[in-house]
Amino acid sequence: MDKLSVIIPARNESENLCDCISEIVLELNKNKISYEILVIDDGSTDKTSKLLSEITTQNSCVRFFRNQGENGFGYAVRLGLEKFSGDAVAIMMADRSDSPKDLVIYWKCLQSGYDCAFGSRFIHGSKVFDYPLIKLIANRMVNTMIRIAFKIESNDITNAFKMYKREVIEGCRPFISPHFNLTVEIPLKAIIRGYSWKVVPISWKNRTKGVAKLKLREMGSRYFFIVAYLLLEKYFSQGDYVKK
Repeated sequence: MDKLSVIIPARNESENLCDCISEIVLELNKNKISYEILVIDDGSTDKTSKLLSEITTQNSCVRFFRNQGENGFGYAVRLGLEKFSGDAVAIMMADRSDSPKDLVIYWKCLQSGYDCAFGSRFIHGSKVFDYPLIKLIANRMVNTMIRIAFKIESNDITNAFKMYKREVIEGCRPFISPHFNLTVEIPLKAIIRGYSWKVVPISWKNRTKGVAKLKLREMGSRYFFIVAYLLLEKYFSQGDYVKK
């Protein structure tokens, strides 16, 4: 693998984007990783688009696209997955909750032969700062149910921050999740379809600027739908979609 693509969906993240991108660029340059950063403006009403126009003129490795269709985290990421050109792709949050140092660890995982790198915020070696209690309880419940239902060892499937080789993305199409349930659809499809993966401890910190976009009350049924959909594939598809 020669080139890494990083997709960052952004909706009204003008307070975070400059620092988010500069921190990623600094870490990737320090580790001599060839990269592109794709920021997807998902219907922002603040200065996000203006800032991105300025950033892209300063760094040719940063590109941005406006999601002209229906807005939603899943729609934005799916647009990025249509546009990326790297040998591997990572999805990161614009709020600076994910560490660029972990991005380098993921890259090394894939370089060593794994198809996917899954971070966990809840294993030995991970570090979590200021995780909201209600979201933490909901997160642990959902991930425990997923782990049991799919008989897997990963305990943080719902975390968006993961990395995949290009062939994994191609082998898991089509993606159907329009919102944050895409964070579950991609890794579970990769697991079900036979791609190799490794879980590594990562760090996470709560945002200090801007407003969180994930609304638990809105997402419950959407997570349930995509989990049920993938359970059907796992147990009833007769291996029709498994990596050949």
